[in-house]
Amino acid sequence: MGLGLFIIMIAVGAILTFATDWELKGIDLDLVGLILMGVGLLGTAVYTSVLRRRRMVVPPVAPTVTDDDRRDLL
Repeated sequence: MGLGLFIIMIAVGAILTFATDWELKGIDLDLVGLILMGVGLLGTAVYTSVLRRRRMVVPPVAPTVTDDDRRDLL
């Protein structure tokens, strides 16, 4: 599940909640839309926090060479 899926869930939820006036027997589409938007927002927040942690790069530490080490090589 990628970031695009969560954005689509938010869009579909918003469409069901605000742009439709359908009525199904036993199903409240406004509530389904709100749930989809909530899950999409939560998924987006979790995905971006995991992605931020995964992209954190720690620069490599270069070994330091002292004068004593150079003399050993000669």
